Amino acid sequence: MIRATLVSILWAGAALADGCPVAPDHTAALQPLYEALQQVDNDFEAQQLSNEMWKYWAQAPDEASQEMLDEGMSARASWDFLRAMERFDTLVNYCPFYAEGFNQRAFVNYLRQDYEAALPDLDRALELNPRHIGALSGKALTLLAMGRDLEGQKTLRDALELNPWLSERHLIQPLPGQEL
Repeated sequence: MIRATLVSILWAGAALADGCPVAPDHTAALQPLYEALQQVDNDFEAQQLSNEMWKYWAQAPDEASQEMLDEGMSARASWDFLRAMERFDTLVNYCPFYAEGFNQRAFVNYLRQDYEAALPDLDRALELNPRHIGALSGKALTLLAMGRDLEGQKTLRDALELNPWLSERHLIQPLPGQEL
C-alpha cells in the first residue's frame, strides 16, 4: 500500500513536471446528444443520453490525469472526501483547462456543504465548458443551498434548456412576476 502510494505520488509529480495536454474537444460528438435530449419521450431514454455525455466529460486529457480523476471519483463515492479533494486538487493544478476536474472538486465541496468553495469551481468548469449540464445543475443546487434562490432558479432553467429531463426539474419555482 505504501509502495503504491509512493509510486502514485512520483508518477503524479512526473506528470506535473511534463504538463497536461489540451483536453479533447468533444463538441461534435456531444451535439447530437444535446439534440436528442430535446426529442426523447421518457426519463429512461434521457438517462441513457446523459450517461453517454458523462463518458465524454470524464475523458481526461492523458493517462496521468485520467488516473487522478478516477481515483478522486472513487474516493468521493466511498465518502473519503479528504482523498478525493487531494486527487482533484492535484488534477486541477495539473490540468487547469479540463472542466471535469473543477466540476468534480465542486461536487465534493457540495457534498461537504462547503458551498462557498464549490461555486468558484463550478464557474470555472462552466467557463471551460458552458454546456456542461452536470456543472450547470450543480451550480443551481449550490446557489439554492446558499439561499440565492433567484440565481439558482435561473441557472436551473439554463440546465433544463439543455436537458429537460434532469431530476432537478422538480425544484423549479416561478420567477418573480412569472407563472410556470
